[in-house]
Amino acid sequence: MTGHGHPAPDAEFWPLALIWFGMMAMMMAPTAWPWVRAFHRFSDAGGSPKVAGTARFAAGYLLAWCGYALGAAVIQRALQGTTLMAASGDAVVPWMGAVIFLIAGLYQFAPLKRACLTHCRTPLGYFLTRWRNRPMGAFRMGLHHGLVCVGCCWALMATAFAVGMMNPWWMGALGMLALGEQIAPHGRMLRRGLGAVFLAVGIFALGVLVTQSLTARSAGSRARPGTAPSPQPASDVTHRWNPSHTI
Repeated sequence: MTGHGHPAPDAEFWPLALIWFGMMAMMMAPTAWPWVRAFHRFSDAGGSPKVAGTARFAAGYLLAWCGYALGAAVIQRALQGTTLMAASGDAVVPWMGAVIFLIAGLYQFAPLKRACLTHCRTPLGYFLTRWRNRPMGAFRMGLHHGLVCVGCCWALMATAFAVGMMNPWWMGALGMLALGEQIAPHGRMLRRGLGAVFLAVGIFALGVLVTQSLTARSAGSRARPGTAPSPQPASDVTHRWNPSHTI
């Protein structure tokens, strides 16, 4: 999380939205690939060529994440120029970052997160029960899956506001965590463990900030009981202060 908060320079909305969409597409590509591959293997897309049907499925999926990218860009654009955003313009101030980690940690235990993750871990079951053969069926299935995927990972990806959306290491880590939740044999345990880690990070960060604030306030109250004393030369201070005077 970044340091002190200062008004951040404004950024144009559409380039910002494009950056968010590119980041989301790169991070979610590994999790989307098993679904795209399964669709391509089991689909004839209502008589259309497989490639065309698969492309429509992927387009629907990308549209859902495009909506998330637009929302993230709107939030970031609104925060820029305020003291809630760090000077870099790509991360919020520390206390707000800690709150984001707490929200992300709590969401890992939410029933909606559990339901969305269950969906994302079972592509074959979804295709067997929700298949659509009409020309736009592939697109609608891709869009539906993309929306559920957003429901699964939105809080995870929102931690980029705390760490910095331009941090490639964190972006890569988020992509791997999302993939692990969805394909690892014990992905449900990873979900709970990740939630516990996020909660611990948020609580620790808030604790550090509160401690720093109380320490600074205490030091300030001791330094100026009435008015702040003017600095004295070291020799004068040594002359004035005598331990025997306090006895």
